[in-house]
This record gives sequence, structure tokens and C-alpha cells, in this order.
Amino acid sequence: MKANKKTALIMVYVFKTSVKHKKQIKDISKNLNEINEIKKWNFDLEDCDNILRIVAETNITKTVCEIFDTLNYSCIELE
Repeated sequence: MKANKKTALIMVYVFKTSVKHKKQIKDISKNLNEINEIKKWNFDLEDCDNILRIVAETNITKTVCEIFDTLNYSCIELE
């Protein structure tokens, strides 16, 4: 008997953000943690673009950008 498994495609999404301080990350973290498709995320505030990296099963770009917009932060996906 052959097993029928769906393989989830895991992608890394990289965003340039306006986040500059750890307190701002705390404000955003609750919202990011509520997105089930996100497996892992982290900020690199030492990078000049204040990078947010997200590992997710689906394309979450629109959702993430909407969250940032609602919280008055900018967020642009880098390619």
C-alpha cells in the first residue's frame, strides 16, 4: 500500500522594516506568533535594513505587511 503524503514547502521570506528597537519587536511579536503558517521568525536590527526573516509554509507576505501597516511600521519584502 502506497502512503499519500502532502509535502509542505517551507520558504524563507525576508523583509526590510522600520523596526529599530527591541520594544518595537515586542509590539509586533504577538501578531506574528498568531499566524499558524509561520514556523520561525527573527529580526536582525544590526542590519541597515532592520531585516525580518520568516520561515513559513505558505506565502504570508500580504498578512505580514498588513500587520505592520496596522501597527504603523513599514515592511517591504526583499527579493
